[in-house]
Amino acid sequence: MAAFKLEDFQNIDPNNVGNWPIPVKIVVILLVCILAAGAGFYFITQEQLAELDKKEQEETKLKEEFRTKQGEANSLEKLREQLKQIEDSFKELLKKLPTETEVPGLLVDISQTGLANGLNFELFQPLGERDGQGGFYKELPIKLRVRGTYHALGKFVSDIALLQRIVTQHNITIAPVPNSKSGDLTLDTTAKTYRYKDAEEEKASAPKPAAPPPAAAPAPKK
Repeated sequence: MAAFKLEDFQNIDPNNVGNWPIPVKIVVILLVCILAAGAGFYFITQEQLAELDKKEQEETKLKEEFRTKQGEANSLEKLREQLKQIEDSFKELLKKLPTETEVPGLLVDISQTGLANGLNFELFQPLGERDGQGGFYKELPIKLRVRGTYHALGKFVSDIALLQRIVTQHNITIAPVPNSKSGDLTLDTTAKTYRYKDAEEEKASAPKPAAPPPAAAPAPKK
């Protein structure tokens, strides 16, 4: 193999590459290979590195989306459990609403609660059923006026609240009985009991669709 000499590089003719000394040709080939490798790295490897960086960013984004979706899925499961609890609570509340056939018995319970506390009924006036808010139940207001001692009236109000069926009391007023030697008071209130509407009542009370407007009369012929 020919030895490399400095004189070989000093006397080369750029226009006569074929006659260059072998050591010079070897050096030039090596330089060309190095430049080609550098260009390949710059134009090919750099592009691949940029693509790799892009993929890594996409992977990070997908992982973040996965964590977000996983959190939403966990929250959804909790919401389903809460909805189930609300539905169960609602069913329990519906059980406390009397049916239409149980309303008379509930009115008797209210009356007996007053008598059990030693009260005298001066007014017991059911006002008739009407639709409650939301439309899925009926409410029956009852005007009451009872007479008795302060403690008996308080016990009556408390016992009404403890009835198995829901009874609420509104517009309560208490006044002393004129000329009462025993210090009796009168209590005026509107007690409301409720019942769940059945499917037929719900359908009957549903808003009916508006009638279509009448067709326009045909224009008179000329």
